[in-house]
Amino acid sequence: MLYITDLYTATLGQKSKEKFAIPSLKVADLSIEFSRNIMRGPPEPDTLAIVDNGSTLARFNDEKSWVEFILTRIIPSTKMVKNTGIAGMIREIHSAWVYEQLEAAADGIIDFKVEEEGKTLRDVMRIRSMRNVPYDREWHELKIAKNFEVTLEK
Repeated sequence: MLYITDLYTATLGQKSKEKFAIPSLKVADLSIEFSRNIMRGPPEPDTLAIVDNGSTLARFNDEKSWVEFILTRIIPSTKMVKNTGIAGMIREIHSAWVYEQLEAAADGIIDFKVEEEGKTLRDVMRIRSMRNVPYDREWHELKIAKNFEVTLEK
């Protein structure tokens, strides 16, 4: 089953018309929403949650509040029900403290970047860290096919 939760509309200061939506990105409101969801029962096991830009929380909250919310609510609950969470963060817009806290709590860190070589752009990725599994720390090019299938070059 796939469902998409609308977080974007809240960034516009509007109310979403979607079935699954978060009305506000303020930590106080998110905490209430989180508690309501817990009261409904645990989420489905083996769920994958993807947040494409967790840095958005910084627009609506001070650093300590949103980082503590992630560290004390989101990460523990995800691990408790054995779900997987992937969250993207924008580099170089938060303090070093934010990155240190979130990276220390994460089971893995994957870096993506675009390299410019003359007039050519290359999309590359690497695993910077990963707990309890062997991994390759080298940068690898991502190839994007015409059908948008992505493959990893060795």
